[in-house]
Amino acid sequence: MKACLVSLAAAALALSNPAVAQWVDYPTPGIPRLPDGKPNLSAPAPRTADGKPDLSGIWQAGRPGQYGYDYDVAQSLPAGSVTPWAESVREQRVQDFRKDSPLAQCRPVSVPFLDFRGLSRIVQTPGLIVILYESPNSPHRIILTDGRELPKEMNPTWLGYSVGHWEQDTFVVNSAGFNDRGWLDVGGHPQTESLRLTERYRRRDFGHLELEVTFDDPKTFTQPFTLHMNKTLAPDTEIMEDVCENERDSSHLESGLKVAPEVLAKYAGTYQFGTGREVVITAAGDRLAIQDSANPLDRQFVARSETVFLSTVSQAAIEFFRDSQGAVTHFIRTGTGKDETAVRKGGPPNQPAQGQASRP
Repeated sequence: MKACLVSLAAAALALSNPAVAQWVDYPTPGIPRLPDGKPNLSAPAPRTADGKPDLSGIWQAGRPGQYGYDYDVAQSLPAGSVTPWAESVREQRVQDFRKDSPLAQCRPVSVPFLDFRGLSRIVQTPGLIVILYESPNSPHRIILTDGRELPKEMNPTWLGYSVGHWEQDTFVVNSAGFNDRGWLDVGGHPQTESLRLTERYRRRDFGHLELEVTFDDPKTFTQPFTLHMNKTLAPDTEIMEDVCENERDSSHLESGLKVAPEVLAKYAGTYQFGTGREVVITAAGDRLAIQDSANPLDRQFVARSETVFLSTVSQAAIEFFRDSQGAVTHFIRTGTGKDETAVRKGGPPNQPAQGQASRP
């Protein structure tokens, strides 16, 4: 089976025009160099005229999924950290293949999403800092540093209101005034108007920027928590605009199906690919949970039929097959550039040919 059915993560990519950084290998002026001409990322951090660290530069937040926070900000939190309301919202969004995601609708996502993914350019000036993002649907962000406080009344916006101040060499940003239409991550944790974010930036040397983000939103989380990330300077390059211009296609996205628990249970078990790699499938609510060391992000699969399941974060799809006695024998994984067959352990000793197997 070819994966002509597309999950939201893939659809979101199709809805935008992602761009690779332009002016590649154009030497950035003012970059300290090693004898071989490569940037010296361990050189001392630059400072502004008033002695503060200069955060200016293009920073790489990690490739998609490197930390995983862009997919799931709550992945490392203990059980019970997400409120029942927020968990139910997220569960429904997953079941709907996230078809209402801001990414699919050509709208901004959220500050945490932008913090944890892709390239961003920080421009530091007296009185304010501007951040530009190489990410779809992303307006620029202004952090005011002229001493003002957050306003008492705020008209809710996608990226909120932000003010910053220095605590020695750490730049602290307080943000509020968010709307309830953004998503904190690809996974669908809801952003609400009660969200408060505190970001702490520290440029420890020329090429490394430490970032801490503290979330405080009693509607979504039972208590505040902090996530950490290291950003790396991306010298000798530039960011490009990334324009989402085809949101009309989002109307063709469909929700997943609910499959009877007894049907899902038939697929549970351990399967083995020809390379020897094993995967474990369990039934998890209305979905299948898959533990696959080669594809750690593809953890949840939602039904498109009783035999076909789609990953909630990529184009990966799996289709199950049975033998003539009705026993599930194997599945075929598609949609990621190659088709792979995984045989159920404890099943027939010889892998059945696809044409000889019947669908459940």
